[in-house]
Amino acid sequence: MTSSTALTDEIRALHAEEGRPAALVGWFRRTAVLVPSDSQDGLWSAEYGGIRWIYAFTDEAALGRFALAQGADGTADGAASGTADWAYRTVLGARLLDVVVPAVGVPAGVALDVGGPQPVLFPPVVGIVPDAYAIDAEVPDVEGSA
Repeated sequence: MTSSTALTDEIRALHAEEGRPAALVGWFRRTAVLVPSDSQDGLWSAEYGGIRWIYAFTDEAALGRFALAQGADGTADGAASGTADWAYRTVLGARLLDVVVPAVGVPAGVALDVGGPQPVLFPPVVGIVPDAYAIDAEVPDVEGSA
C-alpha cells in the first residue's frame, strides 16, 4: 500500500466516523501532496478564522476540481480546464507541517482537498505542528520569575 492510498483510505474512514486521527496525521506526514502556486509563485493559501490555511491536494483530480472552481488562473471566472494552466509543487506533508507552517509567521495549518467531497483540516495545534507554533500549546508562566 502506498502512502497516498493509505492517506485517502484514512480520510474516507474519518468521514465515515471510523477514522483514527493520529493515523491520519501520520499518513499525511508521509505522503507527497500537491500544493498549487499563487500568482506570486508562493503557496496558495487563504485566511479563515484567524488562521492562514495552505491548500494541498491528494492528487491531480482533486487539484483539478479546485482549479475548475477557481478558474485556471485563480480568478473564479470559470475559464479553467483543470490543472493544465496551474503551477504546483509536490511537497511531503511533514515538510508542510514542520517547515512551511512555522515559516508563515502567523498561525497556519493545512487544508487538504478543500472544496472536494472529503476535505480535511490539519490545524496549528499540538500533535500536528511543532509545539512552538501550536495555538493551543501551554505557555510557561513567567510572571513569578525575575
